[in-house]
Amino acid sequence: MNSFDALGVHPSFIEKINERSIASPTAIQNLVIPPLLEGKNIVFRSATGTGKTLAYLLPALQMLAAAESGRYQGPSIVICAPTFELCSQIKAEADFLSPRIPSALLIGSVRLDRQIESLKKTKPVLAVGNPGRLLVLAKMGKLRFMNLRFLVLDEADRLTAPECLEETGELLSIIERDAKGLVFCRAACSATVSSKTRVQLGPLFETAEIIESDDHEILRERIEHWALFSESRRKVQTLRSLLAALKTKKSRFRALVFTSRSDEAGKVLSQLQYHHIAAAGLFGKMEGKPLTSAERKAALDSFRLGKIDVLVSTDLAARGLDIPGLTHIIALDVPEDREVYIHRCGRTGRAGKRGIMISIGDEVHLRRLASLEKKLGIKVQPKELYNGRVCVPPPME
Repeated sequence: MNSFDALGVHPSFIEKINERSIASPTAIQNLVIPPLLEGKNIVFRSATGTGKTLAYLLPALQMLAAAESGRYQGPSIVICAPTFELCSQIKAEADFLSPRIPSALLIGSVRLDRQIESLKKTKPVLAVGNPGRLLVLAKMGKLRFMNLRFLVLDEADRLTAPECLEETGELLSIIERDAKGLVFCRAACSATVSSKTRVQLGPLFETAEIIESDDHEILRERIEHWALFSESRRKVQTLRSLLAALKTKKSRFRALVFTSRSDEAGKVLSQLQYHHIAAAGLFGKMEGKPLTSAERKAALDSFRLGKIDVLVSTDLAARGLDIPGLTHIIALDVPEDREVYIHRCGRTGRAGKRGIMISIGDEVHLRRLASLEKKLGIKVQPKELYNGRVCVPPPME
């Protein structure tokens, strides 16, 4: 289908979508919106940047028009995501599509007493939060699920990772208990979700249909993959030289720099700022001190508004984020897990645009990248820095 109208989306939502210059649904939206409007339970996979958020938000919000109203016993729509940034992004999108629907952002970095007071006053119809805070509020009896009509787990593979699985499982058990007897729709999604994820999600998803969109051509056709050699001790210096080379181009660049750990991300950011590079950070800690949600929001807003050109992040913090105009992804290591590489790449090359993924690494990392090249069917181009420019290295004799 090539129109939202043909998918059964209400004209009021189509009008809002048109404000974003979105004329037709993506492949995954074509596959997902109709069954969700029918109330089916699904687990779906699609590459990043293909419109998964709209794919579940449109049916969820449209469902509210048909929902019965009665005594308030909790939100009708609950969306669970792993990070503050992604939760905020989802809520902003929901508020844009349905500005009159009361909604709540329930995340761990905000004072609990304020959230409890806000729940009493606003009686949100839609709640978005991370599993830890949703679980705490549910255990306290401040968040009930007896009016639930639509449940979404965004970045479901991360929510079922070892560090999150216990909280996610306990939260789903409470939801199952509270919503016993209710007929409500369930959706889970990610760029790398699988049948294993469905099993880990437990009874609520055991009969869910798995829908996959064959859209990894984005990885191969819209994103260039570069490899840049650097010794580990010189990696940040190489990064600085690369940023300087990219900035000399006429067209403006905006780069997201990935590291695997928060402590390393903090060191990288400090060195960039010391050398007067306009950069900010999106990760857990800076110099041993946790970054507040306000600090992380300020960093992300500055990057989105173009006040800074470089954002340093960890894999978890950047999960699911949609940052318009992001031209380059720069990774200071190469993951062994192909799914991590896919999620990193997916921050660029979104909504039909092109992007560049640059991996900076030593011999070990570049051998790992060569392995990913084969597994993902991509073409990695070797590059080097010469006279302040990014060049193709001369062929070896």
